[in-house]
Amino acid sequence: MQTHIHPQLAGRSDVKEAEDILRACVHCGFCTAVCPTYQLLGDELDGPRGRIYLIKNLLETDTIGESAAGHLDRCLTCRACETTCPSGVEYGRLLDVGRGLAARKVAPPLMQRLKSWLLRNVVPRHWLFKFMYRTGRLLRPVMPGFLQSLIPTAENPHFESTSINQPQQRALLLGGCTQDVVTPGVNSALESILTHGGVEPVTLAGEGCCGALQYHMSDHAGGLARMRQLLDRLDPILNDVDVVISSASGCGVTLKDYPHLLEDDEVYSHKAKRLAEKLLDATEFIDTMTPLPCETATVAVHTPCTLQHGQRLSGLIERVLTRWGMTVVPVRDAHVCCGSAGSYSIMQPALSSQLRENKVSALQASGADHYVTANVGCQMHLDDLERRQSIDHRAAGGSALVVEEHKANQDRRQPMKAEPGPTHIRHWLEFLAGQLS
Repeated sequence: MQTHIHPQLAGRSDVKEAEDILRACVHCGFCTAVCPTYQLLGDELDGPRGRIYLIKNLLETDTIGESAAGHLDRCLTCRACETTCPSGVEYGRLLDVGRGLAARKVAPPLMQRLKSWLLRNVVPRHWLFKFMYRTGRLLRPVMPGFLQSLIPTAENPHFESTSINQPQQRALLLGGCTQDVVTPGVNSALESILTHGGVEPVTLAGEGCCGALQYHMSDHAGGLARMRQLLDRLDPILNDVDVVISSASGCGVTLKDYPHLLEDDEVYSHKAKRLAEKLLDATEFIDTMTPLPCETATVAVHTPCTLQHGQRLSGLIERVLTRWGMTVVPVRDAHVCCGSAGSYSIMQPALSSQLRENKVSALQASGADHYVTANVGCQMHLDDLERRQSIDHRAAGGSALVVEEHKANQDRRQPMKAEPGPTHIRHWLEFLAGQLS
């Protein structure tokens, strides 16, 4: 793809990177076949190839309109297109650059700006997010129905760890700012599995946010600042551990990308590489362990996009569970996003809700006794569908109109034979820890 970068943008390192990515695209269109928003809406501009042309036009003209910016915002950044692309186009990175430039040209509607500001300024602040979340749980019974539907109701189990006299390895566990507050049972489950396997877990006091949320919401400066803060906390203790384990795949995919995101920073590029050398997702590490005795069960897996497309670890949860004695059943359209996608379920609720219903239907059709995933966002999004159904029409706003406009394109949408009922989905680590004999 030929490009002619606008003089105002020429010389910028991120624009040069975007130009190189654009030139790798050969317009084949394989990406559209796996794009969730294209499948739902049937609009070329709501697929990767169309968005690539919009970003190309932005780089060449240094302008973008509200409609084009809306198409970029409707992307889930699931990166299924990257998995299927024969040319290796790094679409996710291209979109980050494009959205960052677009954010300076087009101001979103007031409600979108408010939601974005709250997400970027509340969730990464652990103490504030924890206070607001606990307050919301406490006041949930007296809240209006719409607000109740936004607050998770799942209980958080605690799993017992065992003492280790002579640990085989020492592992630093990264719990993630959201997971540590909303689903702390995941961290407890990982500690239980590791100690039963002879691995000593250690945690980082005041871990903080990895920067993923802010960075992918076009606050690049804020996201990079969070990354540097985390590296400053991590770097002094890296020599004291054998491995660093991330149990939230949404955090893990960004942590693994630190060396690239900070490659132009002379100080932090070295720290980023040191972290990357020891960093593993929980699935990767547990796959190296000797399986422990477990009660058998039949389970269906929803692998988060951040794991199967971002980290390219598709099928690894299934392999681990099978090795540990579980019967794993296939799920149709396993490559398709569930609609959580970080902040997407809040910023684009109508499209997100449709994708959630499709995913829950696929999980229930598997006939499994248990459903599991590997990221806190997917877990909260998919869990207890009945509780969240009121979001669709009350919070959808403009994105609901987009869905309605394209309902005639039934041939491009995944058919829904019936609305799925409530379901309960757990993090796979919570499930596995609960199955230990």
